[in-house]
Formats: sequence, C-alpha cells, structure tokens
Amino acid sequence: MENTQTKDIILQLIEDKKYKAVREMLEDYNTVDLAEILMELDDKDLAIVFRMIDKEVASEVFSYMDDDQRQYLINVFTDREITEILENMYTDDAVDFLDDMPANVVTKLLSKVNKDTRADINRLLQYPEDSAGSIMTVEYVELQYNMDISEALDAIRRQGLGSETVYTCYVVERKELKGIVTAKELMTNEPDVLIKDIMLDNFVYIRTTDDKEDAAKLFHKYGLIAIPVIDTGNRMVGIVTFDDAIDVLQEETTEDIHKMAAIEASDDTYLKMGVFEHVRHRIIWLIVLMLIAGVTGFIIKSNEKLVSLLPALFVFLPTLMDTGGNAGSQSATLIIRGLSVDELDFSDFLSVLWKEIRVGFIIGIILAILEYIIVYFVSGFSIPIGIAVSVSLLLTVIVSKLIGCSLPMLASKVKLDPAIMASPVITTIVDICSIAIYFAITVKLVQ
Repeated sequence: MENTQTKDIILQLIEDKKYKAVREMLEDYNTVDLAEILMELDDKDLAIVFRMIDKEVASEVFSYMDDDQRQYLINVFTDREITEILENMYTDDAVDFLDDMPANVVTKLLSKVNKDTRADINRLLQYPEDSAGSIMTVEYVELQYNMDISEALDAIRRQGLGSETVYTCYVVERKELKGIVTAKELMTNEPDVLIKDIMLDNFVYIRTTDDKEDAAKLFHKYGLIAIPVIDTGNRMVGIVTFDDAIDVLQEETTEDIHKMAAIEASDDTYLKMGVFEHVRHRIIWLIVLMLIAGVTGFIIKSNEKLVSLLPALFVFLPTLMDTGGNAGSQSATLIIRGLSVDELDFSDFLSVLWKEIRVGFIIGIILAILEYIIVYFVSGFSIPIGIAVSVSLLLTVIVSKLIGCSLPMLASKVKLDPAIMASPVITTIVDICSIAIYFAITVKLVQ
C-alpha cells in the first residue's frame, strides 16, 4: 500500500513537471525500496523515473529490479546508459542479470562495456549454473603478505569503493590465498603491525566447482559474511557474499516446496506464469501419481467378493488411507528437513528406521484403541470388524512411518532431491499399502 501511494505521488509530481521534487523524494529511499517502487510503475513511466535516480545508486537499484522491467529499460536506454549500468554493477549481479537474458541480448550488452568488465563477466558466465563460481564476485579487497596495517588501510581506501565488502580482506601472494584479515583486526592493532602477524591462516573457503547450495550452507554453519573462492590451482578468484547465499537458499527452498507439492520448479512468479504454463508444470506428476494410484483399484477388484459380502468395509477405507498418508507425510517432512540442513545423512538410515518403528508403534496403538471404540461402541459394528479396522490402522501407521522416512533417505543415496519423496508421492504409495493391509487383515479376521 505504501509503495502504491508513493507511486501516485511521484506520477503526480511528474505530471506537474516538478522533477526536482521527484529527485529529492527518491533520495530518501534505499536501493531495495526504490526497486519495489519502480515495480509499481507502468513501462511508459519507468524509464522517466529511473533516469531521475542518482547515478551512484542506479546500478544497484537495477540489480534488484524485475527481469521484465530490466529488459524493457535495456531496450529503451542509450548505449552510454547501458554501459554505465553494467560497469557500475557488481560482477555477480551483472552475471545474474545476463544469465536470464537471450544470447543475442547478452552479446549486444557485452559489446558495450570495457574490456576488463567484459572479461570478468565472460569468465563467470562460463561456470556451471549450480556452481559456487557462478555466484561469486571478483570485487574484493586484496592485501599483501608483508604490508603493515597502515599500508593495508591505504589499500582498502583505494579498492574499497569498488569492492562488495571491506569487512573481510584477503591476503594474497602470487595469486595464492594465504589468509584473511577482518576489519576489527585492522582497527584494533597498531599501524606498524604486519598483516602476516594478524591474519588468520585457518579459514573457510570454497572451490569454484563446489555446489552453490553447499557454499550457502557454510554461511549458516560458520556465521560468515563472505567466503573466498579458489580455483583448482588454489588461486584466489573471487568471493561469495551472504546476500548471494540468501538468494541461493531462497531459490533452493522454493524449488523444494515445488517438488514437495509435485510441481515442476519455475523461476517465474505465480502471477507471471500463464494458465497453460501452470498446467504444464503440474500435469506430469499428477498423471504419474494417478497411474500409480490405479493399483488401489486393482486391489479392491481382487477382493470384490469380500466387499460384496461386507459392503460396510468401505466405510473405514478413507480413515485408514488418510491417517496413513498423514503419518507418512509427518515422517517424510522431518527427514527431508534433516537431510536439507545436514542433520541427517544415509549413514543414519538404520537409526532413523528403528526410531520411526517405535514412534509408529506407539502412535498406532493409541489411534487403534480410539478407532476400536468408535467402530464398536459408537458405530455399533461387530467385534471382528472393530478388531480388523484397529489392527489395520496400527500396521498402516507403522508401515507409513517406515515409508515416509526411508524414501527420502534412499533418494539422497542415489543423488536425487529428497524433496521429490514428499506428500503426494508418500500419500499415493501409502494409500496402496493401506488398502492391501486392510483387505489382508479383514480376510483373516472377518470371514
């Protein structure tokens, strides 16, 4: 609501030709808020307002904007304006933007920037999409091994404006990373103290080929704001900062949520995706699960004679299937979460199975007793049917817990995303097991 009101005020000022007031108003907002305000504007007003933003912050605002709006601005801007934006953006932000653009647009844009910027961007674009190298920036403060603190502070003043962070500096000798120095160490030691005497040589680092999700997890584990990136020759090539790590984790979380709901992941937002695109992302898994669920019909048909003799058996199928699905989903959710945050791995498989058997047994006993009371005392069915339903429920809960915990762990073992084995898949498999258990027990106890 606030952004909409701001947009209306800005548009009114532009209509009244009070451009100075617009510029002054825009100066009161930080870059993220400015990007959100611009997202409220129509294309015809977007370029006008963007050109009024201070040039020193315009590139950063551009990096936070929506892809469609950024592409529109690129189409209407002059070559000089495009060059200023790209050359003033941090390299990782420029790469992230160009990565979403068509190849012909990327070629056109890169032809307009200077040789050094083009070389940095091209190098980062060559890294695999899921690698740490693809999200790193090459703008960082580099210090020399034999500098003293006074010389180091001079180096920070020279390099700091173009660096994404100055809170951690990197000691490099012949391109090899020797250690790191924090701003705290530089500010709390005497000017003549040598960098080599205060640097930390036992530091966390990642390689360019490491998975970017693994790199992002290191920020949470060690509480860092930046991590150095080295290549296969142990040479310092860049850093990954915490804002990039947050973007990666948000992207991975979104992807996991999609998979857990049996939906293909998409980079577009819900409203930007068309109806047919939504259908395309959802239909495949629904078809697969529908075909798997067809097994339940086969089981019921195989027990057609029993069902015809005791039609009341159908009354309890929804309870068994729903309870089994819920029990399995509980276990799957906990295990998927444990695997995603590295609390669990496949070596814990037997421990997890044993724990879920005990949990399932206790929960199953409680639910079975309650269900027997409902079936026999409340609904008035016979003792054999009450026992059949209760025993089936107990076994269904135990089996569901085992399925819910084992499938995600087995998926991780074969290098699949455990999130695939979430609610829809678990529920479908558990439904089949529930019906099979129910009819097997009923045949034994009721007939």
